[in-house]
Amino acid sequence: MPSSRPSFLSAGGPASRRSVLAAGGALGLGALLTACGDGDADQEGKGGSDGGGAWSFQDDRGKKIRKDSAPKNIVAFTGVAAALFDYGIEVKGVFGPTRTKDGKPDVQAGDLDIDKVTVLGNEWGQFSVEKYASLEPDLLVSGVLDAKGTLWYVPEESKDKILPLADSVGISMYDRELPQPLARMLALAASLGAEVKAKKVTDAKKRFEDAAERLRKAAKSRPEIKVLVGSASQEIFYVSGSNLSPDLEFFKSLGVKLVEPPESAKKESGGWFENLSWENVDKYPADVIMMDNRTSALQPASLTKPTWRQLPAVKADQVIPRVTEPVYSYAKTAPILEDLAEAIEKAEKVS
Repeated sequence: MPSSRPSFLSAGGPASRRSVLAAGGALGLGALLTACGDGDADQEGKGGSDGGGAWSFQDDRGKKIRKDSAPKNIVAFTGVAAALFDYGIEVKGVFGPTRTKDGKPDVQAGDLDIDKVTVLGNEWGQFSVEKYASLEPDLLVSGVLDAKGTLWYVPEESKDKILPLADSVGISMYDRELPQPLARMLALAASLGAEVKAKKVTDAKKRFEDAAERLRKAAKSRPEIKVLVGSASQEIFYVSGSNLSPDLEFFKSLGVKLVEPPESAKKESGGWFENLSWENVDKYPADVIMMDNRTSALQPASLTKPTWRQLPAVKADQVIPRVTEPVYSYAKTAPILEDLAEAIEKAEKVS
């Protein structure tokens, strides 16, 4: 994991939200998701979907954008573009991991047809200001992964040239649980004209709710199963904490027993994860290991470190992908919950 790049390996939400979601068994997942803001899709920013009227949207940085009509020339971080695409909203350009080295769609591109969008930059620090300006953008959309409201993958060194060219929207994926950014992304899509009541969308949301309930039941029935969330580089094995990222904090709220490095061990990374040498990769016993599926991380199939291969969960073939930067649509996040539920349901106790 390059030290110059902010790492997105774990995350979570405030205690009050955790306590609300922990009540899932009593309230039911539908009520829970509504409590987490699922109704936002019917609130702020509908003007653009009401026949060309005025458009407004208040983003998660507290900024309210107003326009005479809904934006049409949209540029977005690749994962955000993929989420909007799932709701029928297409963008002109993208920035962020889009193509792999062999030219195939990156995992973060979802169902995007990457040949039909202008790629402004495929790696951290890349963003062609000239290409961006040529698209005549009227809206830039990205995620927010820190408390300062920084737009993900908008380079710090060129942001003063990029941001004046168009209004921007930030959807926060920081210090909150999965239902909240999902609801906010749906709200943005609705404001841009998405048919959020369409069967495809409501079916995907129902699948997500069912998957969350399945994961809650799996965790309750198998409380002995410990899940470790990791990421690999040649030199370091990263063990994620759960106090900053939407997926892990939601898993924890549903009862999943996550391996949690102490705060003191995560201090070096700003609270995201603990760095372990490969000699110490067995520091935390685990029954299931979720491994970072981004192209920037080494994948389990290519890991030949003897200490890795001797881990009980690895020997038991109980390693599954972690979608570290999800596409924040219900259609793309439901399988994440289903896969973890299945892994817990089937796991052999090896720790």
